[in-house]
Amino acid sequence: MIPASFEYHRPKDIAGVLSLLKEHGDDARVMAGGHSLIPMMKLRMAHVPHLIDLQDVGGLSDITIAADAIRIGALVTQHDLIVHNELAQALPILREAALQIADPQVRYMGTVGGNVANGDPGNDMPGLMQCLDAVFTIEGPNGVRDVPARDFYEAAYMTAREDDEVLTAITIPKSAGGFAYEKQKRKIGDYATAAAAVLIVKDGGACASAAIAMTNLSDTPIFSESAAAALVGTTVDDTAIDAAVAAMLGDINPTEDNRGPVAFKIHVAGIILRRAIASAWSRA
Repeated sequence: MIPASFEYHRPKDIAGVLSLLKEHGDDARVMAGGHSLIPMMKLRMAHVPHLIDLQDVGGLSDITIAADAIRIGALVTQHDLIVHNELAQALPILREAALQIADPQVRYMGTVGGNVANGDPGNDMPGLMQCLDAVFTIEGPNGVRDVPARDFYEAAYMTAREDDEVLTAITIPKSAGGFAYEKQKRKIGDYATAAAAVLIVKDGGACASAAIAMTNLSDTPIFSESAAAALVGTTVDDTAIDAAVAAMLGDINPTEDNRGPVAFKIHVAGIILRRAIASAWSRA
């Protein structure tokens, strides 16, 4: 398919981006890597009279590792996460998750910012960012604001970002805990049937704190406080894991599609979450 005709804009800075968004309003869309928007335009599922490409905006491709936090620019690609050795040492779950996204061709161009910003419930990074308690930096005509990832997603393709705002960076606090990202998909390049991100901090042989989020099992990523609470204070034995899985299964709301019926997705979700909890605990 060929997209409908559109005007292509490539501003040099965020001020230029915001000016174009103000000028063209609902007729404008911002593009980072393009792996979500361009296919929708080709299928005529999205009509974008004015396409604003962020590739020439400076500072959006930086990765900064500080003592207590990591800041990732919106144009950092999945490939960048994989090959950045210092980042892999500081937060190895980012490489672990990025390696499970699509295929190398997509990872070379697909950006972290695009993955989290458009609200696609099948994307991998939104749930991971909720698990890691990340904060999204958004710039708009009224200035800069920070939105926690756990408050960002409202419904499928609906987020806390306004149409005249741009997500510019992601900040993730460092943690000494054990991480794991587990994903089941039909084939290489596909969205997850179910995926789980888990963070566990151990203290004296018991779980001191935990965070758990799952992907593509509702119209938003599911960050489950009750699933995490089921692990806290335990040695993460089978009973605790059973309780965490039961809590998460009570929070998700999958629908039937070409990845399987609801019962199958619930079954897969339980298996994937068990694997992720066990892996994170072994690394804690």
